[in-house]
Amino acid sequence: MAVTHVLPYLVAAYVFLTGCHGLATSRNLIHAIGCLAVCQSATYVLLLAVGYRDGGTAPVFSDIEPGSRPVVDPLVQALTLTDIVVGATVTALLLALVLQIAKLHGTIDPDELKELRG
Repeated sequence: MAVTHVLPYLVAAYVFLTGCHGLATSRNLIHAIGCLAVCQSATYVLLLAVGYRDGGTAPVFSDIEPGSRPVVDPLVQALTLTDIVVGATVTALLLALVLQIAKLHGTIDPDELKELRG
């Protein structure tokens, strides 16, 4: 197996682990949300790597006969776009929650939020 076939998966794993490291070492809720967004961006790379085909073109069959050349998977591209929209929505929601926490408690340091501990 060539390195170019494994490279997108390695990039996705590296981006995910980088986000997880930042999430584990974060002392700021906004930084933690950014790291969570980085973790989710690894799924974009992973999804696009799954749907990639060597020599593949867009799946538009107006000028060619279906099956005459390889095409990329449009479902994976649609899932990636959906993942981006969901990620932006979750990030916006989490940032709004952090804003409310900052208003109520006066801090965004997770260690200082004793009222939220179970």
